[in-house]
Amino acid sequence: QQEKLGWTAKAPRWAIAFKFAARQAETEIENIDVNVGRTGALTPVAFLKPVAVGGVTVSRATLHNEDEIERLGVQIGDTVLVERSGDVIPKVVRVVRPGENRRRFEMPSQCPVCGGEVVREPGESARRCINTNCPARLKESVRHFAARGVMDIDGMGDVLVEQLVDKGLVSNVADVYDLTAEQLAGLDRMAEKSAAKVWENIQKSRKSALPRVLNGLGIPFVGERTAQILSETFGSLDAIAGADLDRLQAAEEVGPKVADSIYHFFREPRNLELVERLRAAGLTFTHEQKRAVGPLTGKTFVLTGTLPNLTREDAKARIEAAGGKVSGSVSKKTHFVVAGEEAGSKLAKAEALQVPVIDESTLLDMLK
Repeated sequence: QQEKLGWTAKAPRWAIAFKFAARQAETEIENIDVNVGRTGALTPVAFLKPVAVGGVTVSRATLHNEDEIERLGVQIGDTVLVERSGDVIPKVVRVVRPGENRRRFEMPSQCPVCGGEVVREPGESARRCINTNCPARLKESVRHFAARGVMDIDGMGDVLVEQLVDKGLVSNVADVYDLTAEQLAGLDRMAEKSAAKVWENIQKSRKSALPRVLNGLGIPFVGERTAQILSETFGSLDAIAGADLDRLQAAEEVGPKVADSIYHFFREPRNLELVERLRAAGLTFTHEQKRAVGPLTGKTFVLTGTLPNLTREDAKARIEAAGGKVSGSVSKKTHFVVAGEEAGSKLAKAEALQVPVIDESTLLDMLK
């Protein structure tokens, strides 16, 4: 059952962690302000009268979006119950007492950072600044690009990014590769040795693999795992950029919403200009397939049902060791479906598409 449920990029789908109830405390909301994120999303943040919660002094808590504010019925001046969700993230649980002089908070109609237009798309809970040159969006984009799980530019933290954007040295992530050690050394709190180290890390990041580069572009809904899947499926950034919606959705775990986001990202002229600048900087645009060569090279398999002797992980490992690929869904490009007991919808789809269906013993013969 665990193998059938599988894993996400971060956790197994078959496990639940039960935690102690979060510790709570009462405090007053002194003000509500708005942060602008990497995708332009405006997030309301409650500024609280400092209060100790579980050994930590909490003075701010996210309110997520205007729908959450409406649900809580919270206003400036109210006394609220605050907890640290998961013993980490401060969260407003509910209003304890309405304030005597409470004031209603209204989401801004213009971006509080750049003054640009703010829109709320149908079906979305967040309002977004649509100005791609918004300084707040830019700072978050550069922070994301330099992060450890992305391009891994060690030393490019919040303080450095703030200065780079404020001084006009970086107006998009591609500008990072035009920086010199001298420019970095001229910034506040940056000695020559530190600047040289950051510059070296920037140069080192040029060799990052395609999944990291793809993640670094900041395409909505494309994180570490999706970037890896896209890189393995298409083999190059150009192939991903040129794919239509149907081709994108054929990739494993890519649904209509993600496919639509990728498709439209690569049809925006400013994004294409960014891609070309990163190409000129020498970043990796192709995915190196490190697949074994063997009797199953070039063949794609889908596993369904319970096999007599092999676990699904064993079967997958053997197929990949023999040069084959294991996919999670059946398509016209599937070469074989390996079916065991209680095979479900994948078997039905294989039959509909006339994909050959084999059993465990046939697979073992092919592996020889």
